[in-house]
Amino acid sequence: QLRLVETGGGLVQAGGSLTLSCAASGSAFGINVMGWYRQAPGKQRELVATITHDEITNYGDSVKGRFTISRDTAKIGVLLRMERLKPEDTAVYYCNAYRPWYGDSWGQGTQVTVSS
Repeated sequence: QLRLVETGGGLVQAGGSLTLSCAASGSAFGINVMGWYRQAPGKQRELVATITHDEITNYGDSVKGRFTISRDTAKIGVLLRMERLKPEDTAVYYCNAYRPWYGDSWGQGTQVTVSS
């Protein structure tokens, strides 16, 4: 079983920065894509950013130019560097991993709150 654990959430003022980390453990083989999604209260879960095993990245329109996803070279995982944060970035951020045959796996989520 694949386990994903997110860390790095918290409270930050608008304009500030945060870095989220996601570490994969357990059956962490064959992961094709890892990424981040977020869900704000009363809204649907939405794409933040993804990165493939060969480093192709994709970003949601609302975070392009402000967020950067990268692979964590120290372990099987991904980082999300968030800059110029806005109050509308407030949400629970979920780590995701996709493996062929097994499908999607999700972390438990980490809260990011941006105060105005």
